[in-house]
Amino acid sequence: MPTRLLLFLCLIGHVFAKEPPDVDCLVVHFKYVACSWNKQGPPEVNYTFSSGFNEKELKNCTTYVSQNNTITGCNQTYERLKYNKFMNFFTRLAHGNKTFQMHHLLKDKVLLFPPTNLTVQNGSDFNLWFYWNQTSPDCVDSEVRYRTNNNKWAVSAVSTGRQKYCINLPSSSSRYELQVRSRIAAICGESSFWSDWSEPAVWGSNNSTVTNHINPPLPVWMPLLYTVGAFIFILAVVLMLHHERVRFISISVVPKPSLALYDIEDWLQFSKGLKGNFKTNYNEHACPVREYCHVSQSDNESSDSSDSSTFSNTTDQTDCSVSAPLTNSEDGSSSCSSSSSVFVPTQEEQQQDSV
Repeated sequence: MPTRLLLFLCLIGHVFAKEPPDVDCLVVHFKYVACSWNKQGPPEVNYTFSSGFNEKELKNCTTYVSQNNTITGCNQTYERLKYNKFMNFFTRLAHGNKTFQMHHLLKDKVLLFPPTNLTVQNGSDFNLWFYWNQTSPDCVDSEVRYRTNNNKWAVSAVSTGRQKYCINLPSSSSRYELQVRSRIAAICGESSFWSDWSEPAVWGSNNSTVTNHINPPLPVWMPLLYTVGAFIFILAVVLMLHHERVRFISISVVPKPSLALYDIEDWLQFSKGLKGNFKTNYNEHACPVREYCHVSQSDNESSDSSDSSTFSNTTDQTDCSVSAPLTNSEDGSSSCSSSSSVFVPTQEEQQQDSV
């Protein structure tokens, strides 16, 4: 009887004994290893955690992750994770005298951060180009999803090492939204985990390339500045007009040339006093002109003239009392009367000339 009771207690203890929690580990962006043991639910006790790539030299956790005051994980940094991920990784959970140890393969358990600096550009080839950045691009596969006018997402794969994507001949009246995610490529030990989707880049009818753009509110002083500027401008215009700094001069429109004759006086709009100077009746007074000719004594003696004078002076005199109007019908000559007079010098003058 005591033997049967002891056997029954052993069986009941084995059934109700709680199994140790499973530990899951993940390499996060080659910066640290994140391990957790709450997959089956939160543990009943707080375990002490240690891990490392060398089973004999495990490193105690320095950064625990807790939930409701219960430790559920650990984030531990390691060097050269890009290469050490191909090695076995060992973990140990300890509580009191109980210890649970496991080993893990981290080659396909790498989680990258989402791509950064996602931008969009309308290229010179009239195509829409999206660009982004990611760690170790030669070892990264990318995947994009985009949609037009908030319709369903279309997913497209991007070749390894490529960090750009093209949408051919986009419509200027449509709105395009694109996101991208990454994972380690097969040539570097393909990962089973994709990163989260990046922040969207948007290009639409307003050519907006800002992600989640929100128009910032105008500063409080901007409306006041506009009001003061308008008031100063109006005040300056009033002062300039008051001091006659600005004058508005109206200029008559030049008439279009044609065969019809226009009265220039009416067009120019002269004053009455100035208009009188444009009369077409002009009078020109003749002026007297005299010419004197010197005649020698010998020429005078040989002449057949009955006069005994040695000098003769012929004077052509124009009658200045006659006015000759200049008209188109006349030839411009003046009707002047000419008279001839003979001047006889005295004896003394003759002697002086002979000397």
